[in-house]
Amino acid sequence: MAILSSEEQDRITHAVSVAENRTSGEIRVVVENVVGKLSAMEKAAKYFEELDMHKTVLRNGVLIYLAVADHQFAIIGDLGINKRVEADFWECTKEKMVAYFRNGDYTKGLVEGIHQAGERLHTYFPKQDDDINELPNEVHFGTN
Repeated sequence: MAILSSEEQDRITHAVSVAENRTSGEIRVVVENVVGKLSAMEKAAKYFEELDMHKTVLRNGVLIYLAVADHQFAIIGDLGINKRVEADFWECTKEKMVAYFRNGDYTKGLVEGIHQAGERLHTYFPKQDDDINELPNEVHFGTN
């Protein structure tokens, strides 16, 4: 059984596109069933590196990681973001997402998290006229 249906994947990809229309930031979503031996934050950091999220020009990539079966998730931002924002920058985004995750609505939780991340990034990294999409918007599925 697929973790997300093609329709759910399309909704998430669309949410990333909409969010990125207001910011130069890059948002990626990684979904898998289980975290494994690492913590959700460690797994997010691993995917952040693997997906070259650290190679954006402004170092303003954001990765939202979700392990569905383990009920764990993490949000990780690159150095360009972390240098400019307050320490609890992602907490309100996580809180919004958790409300949907608790009800088993992972797609809606991810879409809301993406929307919130886009809004927050817009404040610090508004979209520029010469902005290009540096990373794919599609959901990346982990190895398990």
